[in-house]
Amino acid sequence: MAPQTISILNLLPEPDVFIHTSHGTRIPAHAPILASMSPVLENLIDRPRKHRSSERIIQIHGVPCDAVTAFVRFLYSSRCTEEEIDQYGMHLLALSHVYMVQQLKQRCIKGLTHRLTTESVVDVLQLARLCDAPDLHLRCMKLLAKNFKAVEATEGWKFLVKHDPWLELDILRFIDEHETRKKKSRRYRMEQGIYAELSEAMECLEHICYEGCTHVGPYDAEVKRERTPCGRFATCQGLQVLIRHFATCEKKVRGGCVRCKRMWQLFRLHSYVCHDTDSSCKVPFCRQFQLRMQQEKRKDDAKWKLLARKVASAKVMSSLSLPKRKRDEETRVTMDNPGIRSFKLL
Repeated sequence: MAPQTISILNLLPEPDVFIHTSHGTRIPAHAPILASMSPVLENLIDRPRKHRSSERIIQIHGVPCDAVTAFVRFLYSSRCTEEEIDQYGMHLLALSHVYMVQQLKQRCIKGLTHRLTTESVVDVLQLARLCDAPDLHLRCMKLLAKNFKAVEATEGWKFLVKHDPWLELDILRFIDEHETRKKKSRRYRMEQGIYAELSEAMECLEHICYEGCTHVGPYDAEVKRERTPCGRFATCQGLQVLIRHFATCEKKVRGGCVRCKRMWQLFRLHSYVCHDTDSSCKVPFCRQFQLRMQQEKRKDDAKWKLLARKVASAKVMSSLSLPKRKRDEETRVTMDNPGIRSFKLL
C-alpha cells in the first residue's frame, strides 16, 4: 500500500515533522504544536538528526492508524469526540500516557470509566495498571468484585489466568477484602441500628415516667386517658406493655421471667445514661442503681458503661439529624418520687 498523506490543517505553515504509523500512513504535523502539548514529543523533535536536510520523523507503531490520527488531532484542537473514545479509548489512553498528554489522559480515563463492561473490564484493568491510572484501576476492581461470576466466564479473564497469575492473585485478594469490608459495614449498621433503638427506648422510658402515655404514667400526676396509639415513639406501646407486666408479674427477675429481666436491663441502662444524681429522676430504680455503682464495682460495669456511651452517641447523632425546630420542641418535665410506685396503670 502506497503511503498516504493526511492533511491536518491547511491554514498552518508547511509541516516540518512527519508521524509514521504501523500501516505506512504518513501524518504531517508542526513541531512547535507537538512540542507544546507533549514533553516526550518535544524531546524526540529536538534530538539530533544525521543530516540537517533530512526530515524529522516520529514513529508511532502498535496502535491503529485512526487512533494515531485522533491523537494528533487532539494535540491541535484539545478535543476528542465520543465516537473516538468509543472506538479508540484504550489506544488513546496508552498514547496519552506514553507521550504525557495529561489532558487527553484524563479524558480517556473518564470515558473508559463510563464504558466499563464485564467483557472489557479485564483488558481495561491491565491497561490502567500500565498507564498509572489508579481511579480507573479501582473502578475496574470494584466492577470485578461485583460481577465476578460474569467476568470469570469471559475470554479476557481466561487469558489473564493463564498469563498473569500475580494479577489474578491481586484481584482475588481485593474481592476477599471487599467482601470483608461489606460484612463489617453491614455489622456496623446493624449495631448502630440497635444502639439507636435503645436510645429511643431510653427517651420513651423518660416520656412515660415524666409525662405519661396511653396506659402508663406518673403515679402522682393526672394522665389523659387517650386510647389512640402514641405517635411520638415507635416503641412506646410495646414498652408500656412491658412496664405493666413488670409491675404485676409475680416471678420477677429472680423467678426467671424473661420479660421482667428485659425491663430490669432497661432500667439499669437508663441509670448509666442518666445525668440526674440528686434523686430528681422519675425513672424507677435510677438512683438505686447509681448508688449501687458507687458502692460496688461489678465486673460487668465496664460493658454497661461502654453500652451507655454508644447509646448516648446514637442519641446525639439522631438529634443532629432532626430539624432545629423539632429539637427545640423536645423538652422534659422534672419530677420526684422514684421507684416502682412512680407508675400508674390506667
